[in-house]
Amino acid sequence: MKPIFKFIKPVLVMFCISIILSGCDLLKKPDFSKTVEPNAQKRARENAKAGKGMQLFGGENKGNGNFLFASANPMWKASLDTLNFVPLSNVDYSGGIIITDWYSETNFDEAIKVSIRFLSNEIRADGLLINLHKRTCQNNKCTVRELKSDLVFDIRDKILKKAAIYKREQDSKIKKKRSKRAYPQD
Repeated sequence: MKPIFKFIKPVLVMFCISIILSGCDLLKKPDFSKTVEPNAQKRARENAKAGKGMQLFGGENKGNGNFLFASANPMWKASLDTLNFVPLSNVDYSGGIIITDWYSETNFDEAIKVSIRFLSNEIRADGLLINLHKRTCQNNKCTVRELKSDLVFDIRDKILKKAAIYKREQDSKIKKKRSKRAYPQD
């Protein structure tokens, strides 16, 4: 049994060393052909004008899997505002779904249920999947079927319009909070 360990140990060490050394090739090599402005203030001004720099808390997170809090997400907020007339059955922000309870204004034998699935945080028509179901009851026997009606498109349009308004308001608040830096002229 000892000869096997004598063989495995050096192989394992060589394997680990090769993995570590192969990772060194992934490091980005510096480009020494570019000249760098020696004046730091001028370099900072040029970087700010070019949009380069560091943002700690105000960066964009479009499509990279980072989700905002529910109160700050324009699509989520617009969906809840659009469906505020109907009781909600299931609301799961982390799962990205809103399901309403059965809703009927006058005829209790017919009711509708709306479910919204969020596929993206971006304000796009394909970022929402809206399903509308209709329940019809006769003689205590109920049937449920999915509706393919213009109401689905109306709900989607209303959500997208409200979300665009909320996003515009949110962006203007962020812009106002951002401090403006004035660099002295040379």
